[in-house]
Amino acid sequence: MLRLRDAVIASEKALRDCVHKKMGKLWGGTQVERALTFYTEEIARVHEKTLRDLDGTHEHRVVYEPSGVAVAYLAWNFPLLNLAYKIAPAMAAGCPIIIRLSAAPRVTAYAVGELCQQTGLPAGVVNILTTDDYAPSDTLAASTIPSEITLIGSTNTGKHLMTVGATSIKKFSMGLGGNGPVLVYKDADLDLAADIGTTVKFSNAGHICVTPNRVFVEQGVCDTFREKVVARAKAAKVGFDHHAGILTGPMIDDRVWTRAKALIDDAVNKGATLLAGGDRPEGLDKGHFMAPTVLDGVTPEIQIYQNEIFGPVVSLIPFNDREDVLDRAGDGEEGGLASYIFTADLALADKVAKRLRCGEVQINGVKDDIYIPHGGIGQSGTGQDCSRLALNDCLVVKRIGRALT
Repeated sequence: MLRLRDAVIASEKALRDCVHKKMGKLWGGTQVERALTFYTEEIARVHEKTLRDLDGTHEHRVVYEPSGVAVAYLAWNFPLLNLAYKIAPAMAAGCPIIIRLSAAPRVTAYAVGELCQQTGLPAGVVNILTTDDYAPSDTLAASTIPSEITLIGSTNTGKHLMTVGATSIKKFSMGLGGNGPVLVYKDADLDLAADIGTTVKFSNAGHICVTPNRVFVEQGVCDTFREKVVARAKAAKVGFDHHAGILTGPMIDDRVWTRAKALIDDAVNKGATLLAGGDRPEGLDKGHFMAPTVLDGVTPEIQIYQNEIFGPVVSLIPFNDREDVLDRAGDGEEGGLASYIFTADLALADKVAKRLRCGEVQINGVKDDIYIPHGGIGQSGTGQDCSRLALNDCLVVKRIGRALT
């Protein structure tokens, strides 16, 4: 661990030089290379600044330095991209990083570690630990060496790490749970809303933190919209062959599948109507496949209304009162990550966007990229992934003042 701390200074130039010249070429992949390139270019824009002294007696310089060792805890839903989101800003800023992942994406993680070695990064700069044991995770968080703890994971995990990590003053940057609300108004393009909602929801087996979960649909278009969503759910191809037009692949493991199934069954037992899916797809009785699922009439008393499902399940909820639905959209602990609005009334969209307490509000479309901030509000997170703001978490500000003689 001591060599990690020392490497902040010793390897800073090597870290910055290799990110784009070597790692981008070795890693490949459009999104990953885009992340590495973005932060290489962004760090070049970080310059020392001079502040004007109002009394004319001093010179003030503001400089930016690496914040120190970072510990990153990453979810398993996007093994390679999540790694790039954390490694790229840390390497650009000159911060050694310890990455703790669950055991699920270990092959990807080990391959990335090997590539980091091939780039010529100094030993100890990128450290990868894959385990389901919480003891090493708590040890890392409790250490006084790290200056930053960053997480892509659940709200409960975030609370735990902040508690354990309170042994010293650290930066915390956490992308946490998302129980994303979708508001579909009666003047919306219903085909567009159904296309985006089901594509984002059913892709990657629903293992997407910003995916639509609770879909509030204004009365008057409920029947039409319901038919469109169900038709798309039933038409979605499920399988493992990415060359066969597959939309929904397998869930990560039996534990996650069983949890999703339990939430679906709980919803049906408490009065929701199952319109599509709800179990394994026909013909796929092996593996962790879940048929794209649509539930109607989901109410706040049902677990799936309150909890992020992280599976290919859409919950439809009708509404009449435009004021009341804004309060309902914020229900639950994890409602502050991403949200979606569909309406032809842009004034209404702007009003609703300002009212929603979410880190991301998408109107009549969806766009995510490395240069766009990604983060939650409240119990859905603190700090940002992506954009220049993520780089700020890896830097500290120092003011150097000199008296003028």
